Amino acid sequence: MSGAAEALPTATLVTGTVPLASGALTSHCIGGFWREVGVASYQSLVLMAPKRVEGLFLTLNGSNLTVKVAYNSSGSCEIERIVGSEIDTTGKFAFPGHREIHVLDTDYEGYAILRVSLMWRGRNFHVLKYFTRSLEDEDRLGFWRFRELTADTGLYLAARPGRCAELLKEVSLTPDPGLH
Repeated sequence: MSGAAEALPTATLVTGTVPLASGALTSHCIGGFWREVGVASYQSLVLMAPKRVEGLFLTLNGSNLTVKVAYNSSGSCEIERIVGSEIDTTGKFAFPGHREIHVLDTDYEGYAILRVSLMWRGRNFHVLKYFTRSLEDEDRLGFWRFRELTADTGLYLAARPGRCAELLKEVSLTPDPGLH
């Protein structure tokens, strides 16, 4: 079962948002830093993984969503980059490894609630994830909305503050010295 715990966190990489007025994603709405604050799932395996997402940095370019992911892996930070493609304009993206991300709710400035779906070893797994843009705050409105959406979910986990998300935010917001 240790292989299962190692493979599943990779499926929790990404997010997107859909501006309500236009129905299409734009880089100024979705782009930037997001910290994982909560996870809910019916499958306990998803919640017990030793490699946990702490934060994301998103860049939308056309129909491609590039995601830098900060993981805490047994106390060490790992950063991974992955690119997904928009399935439609309602905030759905497909990523390598039979993964899909769908934005369920967001206010674009403070929080986003996502449904992550993946196929692993012939089984479907689904996770609801709650993200905020702040390193310190959980965004009360978004957190209560997440609790409403996950009230009937048997398993729930609140994120621990972590240095990996802080590192990702610092690295992603620092200009690349090679670019002028």
